Amino acid sequence: MRVRTSALVTLAAAAVALGVTVPAHTRSAAPPPGIADAPGSGKSVVDWNRQLITILGTPGAQPATIHPTRSFAILQAAEYDAVVSITKATPPYKAAVPAAADARPDVAADQAAHDVLAALYPAKRADLDAQLRDELVGIPDGQAKNDGIAVGVATAQQIITQRASDGSATAPPAFVAGTAPGDYRPTPPKQAAPMYTGWGAVTPFVLTGAQQFRPAAPPAVDSPAYVAALDEVRTVGRDSSTVRTPNQTVAGKFWRSAPIWITWNQIAQQVATDRHTGLAETTAAFAAMDLALADTTIAMYDAKYADHVWRPVTAIQTGDAGWTPLTPTAADPSYPGAHSALSAAAATVLTAFYGPQQGVSVTSAADPGVTRTFTGFTAVADEAGLSRIWAGQHTRLDHEAGRQLGDQVGGVVLDALQVHRAG
Repeated sequence: MRVRTSALVTLAAAAVALGVTVPAHTRSAAPPPGIADAPGSGKSVVDWNRQLITILGTPGAQPATIHPTRSFAILQAAEYDAVVSITKATPPYKAAVPAAADARPDVAADQAAHDVLAALYPAKRADLDAQLRDELVGIPDGQAKNDGIAVGVATAQQIITQRASDGSATAPPAFVAGTAPGDYRPTPPKQAAPMYTGWGAVTPFVLTGAQQFRPAAPPAVDSPAYVAALDEVRTVGRDSSTVRTPNQTVAGKFWRSAPIWITWNQIAQQVATDRHTGLAETTAAFAAMDLALADTTIAMYDAKYADHVWRPVTAIQTGDAGWTPLTPTAADPSYPGAHSALSAAAATVLTAFYGPQQGVSVTSAADPGVTRTFTGFTAVADEAGLSRIWAGQHTRLDHEAGRQLGDQVGGVVLDALQVHRAG
């Protein structure tokens, strides 16, 4: 499940670059049988994913100008590459690390996860060290464990090094709001400066470039298509709408309660836990999903700031100053929609792994007692995207463009990782 061979670092080059010495006779030997595929062995992947979500919930832990999807992608790619460097079931995503024949893939994945998060969030090192001890405590000491640790260390180092110059640390450009009809400008009530103005310039993880699937330019704001789309939001997205159904009102509020990339990682956690998936499948599913989320985010912001379309609240209040949306508007341009794009990308990937008929329940800490249930990932993505129309955040034009973008990015990631799609 991985990218083109030409993009890979050779085993010999990796060994020299990282100072890893592995006896030649061990480099092609069979990995330990069964460990990567044992039912439930993917639990540690879920544990580290949860740890990242906990870190991101700590005030000040995440730099304000660096999108969190980057951290998820680096974490999951490192775990994945650590495992396949040992099992050799598929080519790695990026980090090709020489591995001794007896190296334990579970240890390698844990070590890689620890080292990535420690590099990204050094202030959390003590907590990460404690989690690593907990994950490895049941594994007997010895050469197999040591060799797995070596693979994890080397894999994390490669992935971190490869992303060090991806442009994510570049100061974002200042945004100058336009004044013409259709130009994005800060929205009420906070009138906050727009977010991630330079994120579209970050190097993608899998895409050839941020513009690979840039949506077509949106219709002009005086076109029949835009007027019709805005009229829908005007009626269904108003805070006091009498057209919006009670279920749409619940959904409109529900999906604004947590960052959508966090919600999709929690969905993946739920499915992996319920299905007792093995280490190999779990690392592959999380890597594919989070790489797709990261690249969709880059491509989405490239498009948002290329077209800088105003939000519905701005458009509607030009003629109806008393109109307010069901939920406060996010601080970035409207086209394409983030919930729609990211949800489509995640649903495309998870459906490829688990099929179209996977039951999903989604809960929200912001809405105690509210749980949304679905019969498949596509249904989750559809509601998440449409909820932004019901909440007065986006037009249907934003939703459709976002959904198409996410589908395309998800498909490219699956193809790059050579994932065989489920039925």
